[in-house]
Amino acid sequence: MRTEIRIAGFGGQGVVLAGLLLGEAAIRDGKQAVQTQSYGPESRGGAARSEILISDEKIDYPKVIEADILVALSQEAFDKFRPAVRKGGTIIIDRDLVNAEADKVHSAPFTKMADNLGKKVVANSVMLGYLVASTEVISAESMQAVIREKVPKHTIDINLQAYDEGIEFWRQEK
Repeated sequence: MRTEIRIAGFGGQGVVLAGLLLGEAAIRDGKQAVQTQSYGPESRGGAARSEILISDEKIDYPKVIEADILVALSQEAFDKFRPAVRKGGTIIIDRDLVNAEADKVHSAPFTKMADNLGKKVVANSVMLGYLVASTEVISAESMQAVIREKVPKHTIDINLQAYDEGIEFWRQEK
């Protein structure tokens, strides 16, 4: 089974890092994974996108054609990529940054939750917790292990806490 995931937002939200972590966790789960990224020349504020393909079989084309899962962390990202979600696909948004009233979406206040933890920059880890819990595209344990290995050492604890917050938010919402 092949799962196409697109995470999009703007620079500074950790979109690219989130995609890299997701791909690494998929590999840890014994799956094939490819991650590509695109971002503007600005370090913060410009458009950013990470595409992750996860499959049980060899991946022959490394780009998202029709996303099974779209995570939109900005209005611009939602507006641009919403049309490229397959019918019946999953859409996840940061409810404080994206207005998607007309669509059936999963939403959580990722940035606000991270801010409440004292570090807005861990919103991507909150989102990853929510994504993993809501889609089960990879195991929660693999993502946790990858966070421990790949984020800067001094941020491991806050990233794991943010990740757990995302999982817990999903559990309470369902």
